[in-house]
Amino acid sequence: MREADETTRQRLADALRSEPATPSELAADFELTSGAVIDHVHHVARSIDAGDDRFLVAPPTCRDCGFDDFDDLLNRPSRCPSCKSESIAEPTFAID
Repeated sequence: MREADETTRQRLADALRSEPATPSELAADFELTSGAVIDHVHHVARSIDAGDDRFLVAPPTCRDCGFDDFDDLLNRPSRCPSCKSESIAEPTFAID
């Protein structure tokens, strides 16, 4: 299949199979907004769960206190609930 024939979600899934990436990295690579990437990743994760591959997420982490027990692993929270810091590292996605 030619690259032009693949959907954005197929191309995102292929990219995540080759190497882990954050929403910002994927947004830059695919010329999308981070929000659009998150929407696509939600769908990719659901379709991956139905197949043989595994969708993996390294959770967002507070750079100040190390907190990483956020409720929604796919989104980047605005503040840390533990120390209230706004220095949050993005989640990292991969397909194995």
